[in-house]
Amino acid sequence: QVQLVESGGGLVHTGDSLNLSCAATGPAFKSYAMGWFRQALGREREFVAAMSWSGGVILYGDSVKGRFTISRDNAKSMGYLQMNRLKPDDSAVYYCVVDPASSTIAAGRGDYWGQGTQVTVSS
Repeated sequence: QVQLVESGGGLVHTGDSLNLSCAATGPAFKSYAMGWFRQALGREREFVAAMSWSGGVILYGDSVKGRFTISRDNAKSMGYLQMNRLKPDDSAVYYCVVDPASSTIAAGRGDYWGQGTQVTVSS
């Protein structure tokens, strides 16, 4: 049983940075993989990043490689997504997701989802 709450979205300009946070409740978070999806209005949901519970596996979608960094603090039950050099195409609602396997998240699925936080990047 996991509940997730995202925060940290906002309005920024092209080239700016944002750090998203995901607060998790429930001890299962510490043994589950976590990750991030995003979805813009009228577009398909897109995989962003995933990380295994130990940090031994880290995966990124092609569109964010080299710009975004996923991290987590299991002691605090927190997940993060550092986003650098933002582009207008990064504008979307970003969702935190938790699942037993990072590969499952990378494949587009997850057992638990947060409510999302809006990121808007102006040109």
